[in-house]
Amino acid sequence: MKGTMTRSLGLLVGLLALLPSGAQAEVLPDRFSAGGYFRIMTRPDFQGGDSKLGYWNLYGRLLNEGPWGALELQLSLLQAAPGRADPWAAVHAKIEGGSFANTDLGRGNLAKYAATQLYVQAGNILFEHVTWQLGTLWTQFGDLGLYDMRPAEIFFDTVGASMKYAAPSYEVLVGVGDAGWAIRNLNYSTILTAGGTAKLKLKGFELGAGGQYRYEPAVPGNRNAPYQTPGIGYEDYLRHEVVKSWLQNHPGQEDLFPNPVATSNASFKAVGYLGFGGVGPLRWNNLFANFLKLHPDSNYVENYNGRDYTIYVAGLTNERYQVNVGNEMQLRIVDGWLDAVWGVLYGNYWDLSNAIAPGDYNRTFYSTVLRLQLYATANLHLLLEGSLAREHSTNGNFYRQHVDSVFQNDKGVVDSRGLQFGDSDTRDTQQVKGGIILNPNGRGVFTRPSLRLLAGVQHSNQQTAYGNGFVDSLDQFNRFAPTESHWHVVAALEAEAWF
Repeated sequence: MKGTMTRSLGLLVGLLALLPSGAQAEVLPDRFSAGGYFRIMTRPDFQGGDSKLGYWNLYGRLLNEGPWGALELQLSLLQAAPGRADPWAAVHAKIEGGSFANTDLGRGNLAKYAATQLYVQAGNILFEHVTWQLGTLWTQFGDLGLYDMRPAEIFFDTVGASMKYAAPSYEVLVGVGDAGWAIRNLNYSTILTAGGTAKLKLKGFELGAGGQYRYEPAVPGNRNAPYQTPGIGYEDYLRHEVVKSWLQNHPGQEDLFPNPVATSNASFKAVGYLGFGGVGPLRWNNLFANFLKLHPDSNYVENYNGRDYTIYVAGLTNERYQVNVGNEMQLRIVDGWLDAVWGVLYGNYWDLSNAIAPGDYNRTFYSTVLRLQLYATANLHLLLEGSLAREHSTNGNFYRQHVDSVFQNDKGVVDSRGLQFGDSDTRDTQQVKGGIILNPNGRGVFTRPSLRLLAGVQHSNQQTAYGNGFVDSLDQFNRFAPTESHWHVVAALEAEAWF
């Protein structure tokens, strides 16, 4: 009996010895993972529009965006055991674009998609809690969900390397790279960039700040490097009449048109973020802000008397600035029955080189969007959203209020050579949207997937303030007469999901 017991104990000990330790017994996650996002819709438009309620997301993203799809892929190259600070590595890729079959002009053409992110991350190499990243570097503090905008982001245009240290209550990131391909495209020129972010995370409170600086050096002899054609008047540049004006002052000297002078370019972006919540009906509040100087343009081509001239404009486009501030508040109005999200957006754009003509670089805008979502049941919701927006041109008239104001200027004076456009310096736009939502995953304004049946109406003081195919000329030989239109109505069947 004693020998039998001894042999049994020995066998049990042997079996236990073969079992993995607690740490080793942890099951590692799958090496490959995939996720993404899509929205697809049909929006019959009986007013000749392009199936969007208004021009852009200043009036809220709902009914103002087209289709979109994104697929994110991640493959673990080296996995760390759970609970241990072993080295690890993974590769991440993202493919996205805005077209599906029969929903838009592209009809699902893969040329509408791009690989927008590809990077390798590695952690716990040299230092614990440090993540190294090589490839695309885009990083952001969060987004304004109602507007689908991310004011507090940096490195969207950068390929390079970064290092991020993450602690329970704070994190710090620094990075360097090149933004030349993103900004110059086929006319690539090296644009060095460096920057970083810092974020403090406490219970119910977050604070972040960051910035990015770009520098494009002068490289004499490189046709894609920054240059300035000397002696250009700003009005001639706006009209693309630089060559015409120069030759009027220098007749017969086409071969002596001035050569460009090499220069350097610089631009920057500073961002800030404040988040807090968990107080009373306030679930969470996000406040984002940025201050930026846009990177200067490179060149364009003018054709005069059958001959092409390249005009370099770095010195005329290097004083464009922006300030953007956005806030979004998520509120629990009646627990389990009614939620609200309220957003506010402000922008101020100015171009110190341009004091004579209106345009996108000289304007201010204000917007507010309020969305209410009532939960009839856990899965059946009712949505109501309204928005008010004002866009003001700080350099004169930029908007047409009526179909017959195409040639109007200040005080109704016709000026076909004027630099202004239309008869108003302000565009006021209001939208109201509502409908039924089916949410399989239950309550929540941003819970997905969502199946939506919506209708929306817009009113603007601008004539046809939505994408359309209308004739806007007053030519007497037009085959289609211009149409006055300040109201726009669309209906939509939509599906949106994260997966």
